[in-house]
Amino acid sequence: MTADSTVTEPIATTIVADIAIVGGGLAGSLAASVLARAGHRVALVDKRAVHPEEFRVEKIGGRQLEMFRKLGFIDGLASAACRYDRVLNVREGRVVDVSVGQAYGLPYADLVAMARRQLPDPSSLIVDEVTAIDCSDDIQHLALASGRRLEARLVVLATGMAGALGYKLGIKRHVLAERHSVSFGFTIARRDGAPFDFEALTCYGERTADGVDYLSLFPVRAGMRANLFMFRDPTDPVMRELRRDTEATLLRLLPGLRPFLGDFRVTDRVQNWVMDLSVVEGHLRPGVVLIGDAFQTNCPAAGTGVARLLVDVERLCAEHAPRWLATAGMGTEKISQFYSDPDKIAADQQSLKMARFRQALTSRNDIGWDVRRRLHFLRRSLTHRVDQMRPGWLAQVRSALRA
Repeated sequence: MTADSTVTEPIATTIVADIAIVGGGLAGSLAASVLARAGHRVALVDKRAVHPEEFRVEKIGGRQLEMFRKLGFIDGLASAACRYDRVLNVREGRVVDVSVGQAYGLPYADLVAMARRQLPDPSSLIVDEVTAIDCSDDIQHLALASGRRLEARLVVLATGMAGALGYKLGIKRHVLAERHSVSFGFTIARRDGAPFDFEALTCYGERTADGVDYLSLFPVRAGMRANLFMFRDPTDPVMRELRRDTEATLLRLLPGLRPFLGDFRVTDRVQNWVMDLSVVEGHLRPGVVLIGDAFQTNCPAAGTGVARLLVDVERLCAEHAPRWLATAGMGTEKISQFYSDPDKIAADQQSLKMARFRQALTSRNDIGWDVRRRLHFLRRSLTHRVDQMRPGWLAQVRSALRA
């Protein structure tokens, strides 16, 4: 290089969007697709073009399906997942009842991929990493690791429990219950290659000392998926035993499973997840809104995480964000409308309530909770028996009337 040579710095590219969504997991990918399909300019920023395999949400059912349908994802879900309609619920080796209703099983990565496929323009996904956010009452400025810049009127943080960006904005996470629950995920098959005798099965814990809430077995394309939910110290030796000798440890914790599973084996890696219950504080900032686990975490055993996430997506993307974009500014008076939305508040509160209920129902051994636990399963069992008897009873009534 000569003395009079000059170095020309590359001009950083600036991407302009109406809404920048940071984090391309389920919450971010669903939100991006809903907003983009409504005609908004969306930039979904995630550091991975394809979401990696990880142990997160693996089954969708109940009211969650109505939310997927309302948001326009039900066909995509049905095409990506395995459907099942009956769940055999057992405890202490006996059938408690049978749940009837449409549900789907699929890996979390497939669920995210399904949501991303709904983006009208695949280039809306920007494979990069947001390193800083400068927020204001008007335009938000995001710096990307690649050197590019992103400008948007609204930033949606869907970063899960990764709180670095939020921390830089002064948003902190308040832990309500540290190491609240432990979840395990793995796939099983019969050693003889035969199918299991059930479509799906839930086996509930038998002893409070074990801290087992339930084991959920349901079909995915790779086989019979198992999700085990526990309220127990994650440093307990049983956690290591579950990873190293899963079959024997599982039957020791849930001996009533044996007649339903027969001789089985684990066919893939055993994954586990320790979850804190937490909420954020100091989150009311101009131009920035948090959804999903970025705002509040959930207890996986309670089964409320996806429902709460879907409420966040529906209320923000179908109601609040379109109204905000229709007028100038993006100050805290607008952002606060989402956090004070009655449906969002109700979903958040219900999630925390169910988390505490599942833990108490599983682990509390005082006489009050022991009676409550017995009545809970007795009520379900009696209802199931009545339902089984009802067709015969109706037939007898019709016969008597005909006579």
